Amino acid sequence: MTTTTKRLTAGDGHTFTAYVAEPSGSPSGALIILQEIFGVNDYIRRTADAYAEEGFLVIAPALFDRIEQGVELTYDGDDMQRAVAYMQKLDPRTALLDIAAAFGEAKRSKRGVGVIGYCYGGFMSWLTATRGEDLAVRPDCCVGYYPGGIGSVAAEEPSCPILLHFGANDTHIERAQIDAVQSAHPEVEIFVYEGAEHGFSCDARASFNPEAAGLAEQRTLRFLQTHLA
Repeated sequence: MTTTTKRLTAGDGHTFTAYVAEPSGSPSGALIILQEIFGVNDYIRRTADAYAEEGFLVIAPALFDRIEQGVELTYDGDDMQRAVAYMQKLDPRTALLDIAAAFGEAKRSKRGVGVIGYCYGGFMSWLTATRGEDLAVRPDCCVGYYPGGIGSVAAEEPSCPILLHFGANDTHIERAQIDAVQSAHPEVEIFVYEGAEHGFSCDARASFNPEAAGLAEQRTLRFLQTHLA
C-alpha cells in the first residue's frame, strides 16, 4: 500500500487537498471517504489505509479546505466546538463540487466507485447519491455511518444502492429520522446497533463500540464487494 496527498480542482476553480491510499495491486474498486466534522484527521487517514489494505483505491477529500487549509481536529475539549463551527460554515452545494472532483479522480481507476461517509460525511454521502447526478456524479453505491440530519432530506431519490448504519443510543439522530428514510425508501439497507452511540465506529472517540464497529465493517465490505465487483 502507498499513500500520498494530491491537489484536486473543483468545478468552480477551488483547489483542495485529498489524502490518497492505493493498494499494492490492481484495485478492486475505488472509494471516496468523506470526513466527519473533524477534518481529514488521523482517524480518516487510518480508515482510508484500512480500505486500501482491502484492495480499494481510496480518496479522502479535505472538505474544510474551503474554510481553512489543513484542518485536523481531535474529539475533545475546544476542538469539538471548533468542529461544529467549521461544519456550520460549510455549504453542502460547494462540498458536492469537491466530492465531484474526487469522484472524477476515482473514475481514473476504471473501476466501480463507492462513497463512504461518517457523521457529516454520512450526510454528504446521502446527498452524493441523491444530488450527484446534477454534477455528472453517479456512484455505484453509497454508505453512511450515523448521518446526522438525514431526516430532512429523506424524501430525496437516491441514484444508487445505499447502506446506512445508526446507533440505537445516538442522541444526535432521532429515531424519527431513521423512520423517515425507511418509509420513503424501503429498499435502502439500514442497520441499527443496540447499545451503540453516535460515532460508534471511530476508535478515537469515547463512544467507540468495538462490537458494533466490527459488525458494521463486515456489512460494509460485503456491500462494497457486491456493488463494486
